[in-house]
Amino acid sequence: MAMRGSGYAYVTPDELRVGLYVDLELGWMSHPFPKGSFKITSARQIETLRSLGLSRVRYIPARSDPAPQPAAAPESPVRAEPDPADGARRPVDGPADAAPAGVAKPDTGGPRRLGHRDLVAAQRASLESCDRQFDAAIRQYRAVIEQIPLDAQAASERCVQLVSSMVSDMLGQSESSIRLLSETTGDRAWMHPVNVTVLSLLLGKALGMPTQALRDLGLAAFLHDVGKMQLPDQVRLSDSSFAPAEYRLYQSHVAFGVGIAQQLGLSSDVQNTIAQHHEMLDGSGFPNQIRGADFSLAGKVLALVNRYENMCNPPRQSAAVTPHEALSQIFSQMKERHDVSVLAAFIRMMGVYPPGSVVQLSDSRFALVVSVNSARPLKPRVMVHDADLAKEDALILDLERMPTAGIRRSLRPDLLPADARDYLAPRLRICYFFEQASDPVRGEVVP
Repeated sequence: MAMRGSGYAYVTPDELRVGLYVDLELGWMSHPFPKGSFKITSARQIETLRSLGLSRVRYIPARSDPAPQPAAAPESPVRAEPDPADGARRPVDGPADAAPAGVAKPDTGGPRRLGHRDLVAAQRASLESCDRQFDAAIRQYRAVIEQIPLDAQAASERCVQLVSSMVSDMLGQSESSIRLLSETTGDRAWMHPVNVTVLSLLLGKALGMPTQALRDLGLAAFLHDVGKMQLPDQVRLSDSSFAPAEYRLYQSHVAFGVGIAQQLGLSSDVQNTIAQHHEMLDGSGFPNQIRGADFSLAGKVLALVNRYENMCNPPRQSAAVTPHEALSQIFSQMKERHDVSVLAAFIRMMGVYPPGSVVQLSDSRFALVVSVNSARPLKPRVMVHDADLAKEDALILDLERMPTAGIRRSLRPDLLPADARDYLAPRLRICYFFEQASDPVRGEVVP
């Protein structure tokens, strides 16, 4: 434990306890708690704090409850033996192994089962953290849309704060994992811009874009469809059945979006990127059919990510393709429309089997890809169908830690056996967020 000044101190995640008043040194998008400073009141909060991947946690001694006094030493010696779950020593018999009076001793099911529960709790906390951050970003987007007509300056400040926080959090991670989120039934119009923002920033980071360029890219991604608020409802979503006049009206959302960015006082780079989010490298895009040197790097990133997201989450759900299919089709059929270096970086980042892909492993088991380390994408983390384990207790297996395991093929969810489809619950909508690329709980997982 280390003190800094006289107001606060640090503990390791293992030293966290109920009663500590913690003061998180994180941006508001980097944790799921309502406030960054609070007193720990439950073991669940401790699990969530440990899932954040911090090496130490700041707390305020003056606002914390006193540490409980250690129990008196047992009168009789207690023999100990190594615990195979964590390498520590544990009591085998004697008073220290007994439950307190009036409290039933929990059934741990042995050392391996205890470790399993810890892993399940940690991965659940990690997923909940990403879900909450995504939901918070959606709420911010809705608030911005509602605020623009009333107070453009306040709306602009809200956008800048949100995107700057996301960029800072992302750059603070040496390696980021792309995480598939829980099933959501929210309005696509609110989820789409957040999804596009997350993936655009991750791709911009992978391409080595500087901080300010990332902020501008994030702002453009967040607001790329804001012009649709000025369109009639019937043409806000692209439809192949549009008449020529309807399609031209739909295309006008790009110009409307640029105008709103000007109203918000955003930079010319942000405006230019919004203007290019439907352009294509071969000149087949709209509204200006630009190509070559006129296409900015940020515009290329946003146009590619927007295309991928629209393929995975189209206005008509029946037209959706899997994440693996979307990447395959972009690479095989649309390669000339996108910059080759940007597309290559995107495929490296997402992996051949992006999160949300349903796959069959080399041992014939079915699995759902739930997370990809953007630095090592060929060995994703997967949730495996295991008929002997309740799906709420299913572990996410890291294929990188399993040298003999691999992915045999990708398949559409409707081709899964019924029991595997119910267990894995493939997402109807594919939503992503990012997290630190580190295991929430260290330890080996036996497949």
